[in-house]
Amino acid sequence: MKKQYLETGKIVGVHALKGEVRVDPWCDYPEFLCDFDVLYDKEHNEIEIERARVQKNIVIMKIKGVDTPEDAAKLRGKVLYMDRDDVELEEGTFFVQDLLGLEVKDATSGQVYGKLTDVRNTGANDIYTVSDGQKEYLIPAIPSVIEKTDIESGVMLINVIDGLFD
Repeated sequence: MKKQYLETGKIVGVHALKGEVRVDPWCDYPEFLCDFDVLYDKEHNEIEIERARVQKNIVIMKIKGVDTPEDAAKLRGKVLYMDRDDVELEEGTFFVQDLLGLEVKDATSGQVYGKLTDVRNTGANDIYTVSDGQKEYLIPAIPSVIEKTDIESGVMLINVIDGLFD
């Protein structure tokens, strides 16, 4: 079952004197987090964002109603969530949280290799970690290997290349 609210970052500190917070973004790139007018807390209460900008790899964010460093300090450690309906993904792209737990199968034979347990970004392409409960395998997330990703069915079909499971 897909989660409606997905973790997008964590408030890690205070920035300056106007109540801005420093947010560690948990997304592919920090600019993505700056596109939201509304984020949510763990209980799905709205958090209205007045403005946001990237500074190095941290997002500096002004939250409505948080106007002093003392107010901002109270938010340290809070995880921010986005509503999946607020984002339209390009075809063939997925939220990492939806990929985790997929059963990974051979597209030809149907052999099950395990569950997808981690996604790592290497710059060139993502690498999927698949675990069979005893061993972990690294699979490149490239079109020649990933045949089909079916989030609804909970299955990823792959084309096995030489050496992948040796």
